[in-house]
This record gives sequence, C-alpha cells and structure tokens, in this order.
Amino acid sequence: MEEITEPSSIHITDEDQKRAGDVFLDYNEFTKPVYETPKKPQPKHTGIRNVMITSALPYVNNVPHLGNMIGSTLSANVFALYCDLAGYNVLSICGTDEYGTATEAKAVSENMTPRQICDKFHKLHCDIYKWFQIEFDYFGRTTTDQHTEIVQEVFKRLWDKGFITEDSVEQLYCEKCSKFLADRFVEGVCPLCKYHDARGDQCDKCGRLMNAVELIEPRCKMCSQKPVVRSSRHLFLDLPKIENKLNTFVEQRINDSSCVWTSNACTISSSWLRDGLKPRCITRDLHWGVPVPLEAYKDKVFYVWFDATIGYMSITANYTKHWKQWWQPSDDNEIELFQFMAKDNVPFHAIVFPACLLAADAGYTLVKHLLSTEYMNYENTKFSKSRGIGVFGDDAMKSGVISDVWRFYLLYRRPESQDSAFIWDDFMLVNNSELLNNLGNFVNRSLSFVSRFFNSIIPSITKLESVDTEFLARINKLFATYIHNMESCHLRDAIRNVLTIARLGNGYFQANQPWVAVKKPETKERSGVVISVAANIACLLGAMIYPFMPTIGKQIWIEQCDLPISQMSFVQIIKNEFTVTRLLPDGHHIGKPIPLFRKIDTDEIKRLSQVYSGSSDASVTNGNNTK
Repeated sequence: MEEITEPSSIHITDEDQKRAGDVFLDYNEFTKPVYETPKKPQPKHTGIRNVMITSALPYVNNVPHLGNMIGSTLSANVFALYCDLAGYNVLSICGTDEYGTATEAKAVSENMTPRQICDKFHKLHCDIYKWFQIEFDYFGRTTTDQHTEIVQEVFKRLWDKGFITEDSVEQLYCEKCSKFLADRFVEGVCPLCKYHDARGDQCDKCGRLMNAVELIEPRCKMCSQKPVVRSSRHLFLDLPKIENKLNTFVEQRINDSSCVWTSNACTISSSWLRDGLKPRCITRDLHWGVPVPLEAYKDKVFYVWFDATIGYMSITANYTKHWKQWWQPSDDNEIELFQFMAKDNVPFHAIVFPACLLAADAGYTLVKHLLSTEYMNYENTKFSKSRGIGVFGDDAMKSGVISDVWRFYLLYRRPESQDSAFIWDDFMLVNNSELLNNLGNFVNRSLSFVSRFFNSIIPSITKLESVDTEFLARINKLFATYIHNMESCHLRDAIRNVLTIARLGNGYFQANQPWVAVKKPETKERSGVVISVAANIACLLGAMIYPFMPTIGKQIWIEQCDLPISQMSFVQIIKNEFTVTRLLPDGHHIGKPIPLFRKIDTDEIKRLSQVYSGSSDASVTNGNNTK
C-alpha cells in the first residue's frame, strides 16, 4: 500500500496552536449559498465563482467500465460536489455521445435501428450513474434538435470565415450494398501482424491504428463482399489556418498558474502543436449523424468528433434557456470551464474543440482547466466487455458492495500521473484498512462515546489543553492541504488528506484515553473535552469525505451528527483562513452512531475475482474511452 503523509511530519508553531484553539472555541452557525435552478451565472461583482464542469461524453454504444468512469464522470462529479461545499455557482453537464459509425455498426449487429440503440444505452448509462451517485445538473444526449441547430450554426460560422476546405479522400465502397464503408464496417488482414479479423480503424491483436484502405483482402462486414476503392469529396477543418492563434491560447493556458492543465494534457497538446497541425476531415459518408447544411454535401454527416464536443453547448441549451450566458458570456460574467477526461480525449479538447471555437470567433467560453487522467487497467490486462474481463458499471451494481466503496477505491487509485489498475486483493485491503479500521473506526468510536457516556449530548469544552490545540492545529494544516488539492483537482491526494486526519484522530483518541478518564469524577470533565473535540473532527470528516462518498458523508453529517444538510459547507472555514470551527456546539444532541463499513473477506474477493476474470488468453487492446 502507498505511503500516506504521517501526522508527525506536519510542522506546527505556537501561533498555529493558539489560533486553532481560539477559533475552535468560537462557534458560529453557518449555511451554504443556494442558487436557483436552472442555474444562471452570477455577475462578477458578487465575488462568486461561476464554475462550469463537463465530463467527456461517454459513447452510447457500450457499457461504461471502471476505467471509463474514473477519468471523466466520477472525477467530475467529485469536483462538482466539492465546488458546492466551497460556495461556488457550479453547473455540471454531461450526456451520451450518440452519432457516428460505432452506433450504426452496433445497430446492425443487434438488428436494431440506431435510435433504438441510443435509447437502450442512454437509459443504461443513466441507471449506472444513478447507482454510482454520479449526478449532474443535466445529463443529456447529442441526438436532439438543439444539437443539430448549434452544430450547424458553428459550422456555418467556420464556413463563412474560410476555415473549411474541400478535398477528395479514397475510401472503400461496397458495390453490393451501394454505399461507402465506414471503418467499422470493414474487416480484413492487418498489414502489420497479419491478423485476419482486423477492423478498418484498428487491429485488435497488435493495436495498430490504420486507414481501411490499408487492409489486405478487405471485406464488407454486412455482405462479406470485397469492396473497391473510390474517391469521395469531404470537408476539412483548416487547422493550419488557426494554428498560430491556437498555439498562443494553449501556451497561455499551460503557463498561467491560475489554470490547471494536467501533465499529460500539456505534453499531448504541445506535441500536436510542435509537429504542426494538418487539415482534419469533419465529414463522413453515413446516415446517422448531424446533416451537413450544404447542398453539395447533403448526403453526408459531420464526423462524430466534430459534433461531439459541441454537444457540451447543446446539452446546456437543453437544460436552460440561459445557456448562452454560460457559453457566450458577457463581460460581466466570468466563466471557468473545467473539462474532465482520460488522456485519449486530450487532442479533441485541447486542439480540435478550441480551434473550432477560436475560428468561429463568437465569444465562446474556452477551456480554462483541462484535467486528464492516465488509464486504469484491470489486474494485469485491460477491460473487455466482450471477453468478460473486468468490472463494468452494471457488474458493480450486482456485486453486493455499496457504491460509496467503489467510488472510494477508484478515487484512491485514480491514475493521475501514471496508469493504475483495479486489483481485487488491493480493493479488499484498502476497504478493510483505510475505511473500516481507520476512517470508520475513528468516526464510530468518537460518536459512540458521546452516546454511551454523555447521553448523546456533546459535552462542554471548558478548557483546551496543549495536546488539544496541537491536534487541532495539525487538522487545520491538513484541511488547508485538502482544499489546495481539491482546487487543483488532485483528487487522489485529497482523499489521502481525509485518511490522514482520521489516522491523526485515532492517535489523539488513543493517547488521551477518554475511556479511562470518564470513570473518575476528577477527570470526567477532561474526558468530555477530548470527546467533544473528537466528535467535531468526526463531523468535519463527514463533510470532507462527502464529495468522494456522498452517502457515507450524509450518514455522518445528517444521521449520526444530526445536522441539516444546509449547514454542510466549507465557506466559513475557508473564510477563517482554513481554521476549523466547531460544527457541534456544547449541548448538541447527536443521532444514533452505527458502523459505516463492513469487512470484505478473502472468500468474497475470490468469488468476485473469478466472475470477472474472463478468458486468460484473450488479446485485448481497447483503451479507456475509445470511440
């Protein structure tokens, strides 16, 4: 298990201790701001940050696996919940990406229409995210009239401003089916490894990316006939024409300390720009897509990666009539756009999407913070639904393990700087050591002591000893680090700050032995002070863990500490320069303490591991968010 910062390594001064004690004794009730729904940006003069959060739109033709969720939807949800606690005006948007070749191919394979496929999998995505408690202000889809209208509007601006070019492309054409074949409708022999069932866009055996015309002995997936090569006219986004402006934008974001671009986002975007941009085809010979609004191209649709990122705007438009205040704001409204994704989506969010918006020149909101993860794999291989390898969203729902524990583990192993892996033995170890024996143990023993020895009433704090103020000062340092990590979207580090506070709390409890002091009249008052301090920190942990584990956070705060959800907020603590105040005043009646977590044993892990092991000899090369 990875090392977590030890409380003893935190430097504390006498001034830190004095301030910690003074502020803690000064109880102030506070509530978090509540914003209207549908949400509108707050003007600059209010001093309230307008934060818009997007998750890379999950493609609709498959079931999301754990690696898909940790890179985008889950991470975005955690940050959105934090922003709410911090008092920001936050709008969180996501939805299913429904157009393109993969949807048509899936429809053919399941003998359904593309619309039926989209409806089926959109509901499945909604059900999975609901179970995982991944909520958005609006979860939409790209197959809407609003989407078509906004995509065509952006395209027309690009066309009118000269950022669209035309060229011919050689493609495979099936004479029997009388249609050009998209990559997913072609199979053949891989020119590199000679695998006989390579797809037109990628070989599943060796992983090589390719153009369908490179296949040896290509065949149409629908009729098995050999296609011929024909030329087809297409539209291209003239990236070289906007390259200088885009380069300035990316460099400004990367070098601006107020912007958060992850290391791989910086590396990937800089690499694309360093190599020089080339015109990028934005049309396809398909039926399922946004129609191109030009007579000469009326039989074509836009390439899914041109229209998908514009989906953020159209989904917002389906949520609120005020959508342009978020995406084309006035000077009075400042919008901070945070975009979450896995690293394979970086080129489209750092290069293609900003290039379109800059070229359109309509005052669109551009990404300020680009948060991309590495990949999360499964044990020693990669996720594959077809081969039964790995845990997918619908599998987790049937596992018997609550969603909060799944969320916690994925975030604990979030691949922030390098690839990580979901490992069953580690899943068990982290649950039992960090949740059951550390976090759960501290919260339960603190609140149970109040219930058992003080009739569920928070005892009065008459005087804080040096050991108490030192403890509180360390908590303040850790809380400040937690806020810094959340603001920087270092979610994995932030969750470790929570665990370090719990570990520090267990040490404080153990060192002061309130179970001994409470039995003697001359020391019972001292026991009450220790328990009051510990119970307040247990309550604080409920708020700190809430973005990661919403149900557990609410159980601690609402059910066990008996506080209203409206008071769960970091606003006052942040205003107090990250100095923790009392959340549970003297005389407050708490709820009923119950254990938060259960032990996961080796038999349970062995059973689950066997269910999702798949075939050991399968060759799997699919990435985390491949479309």
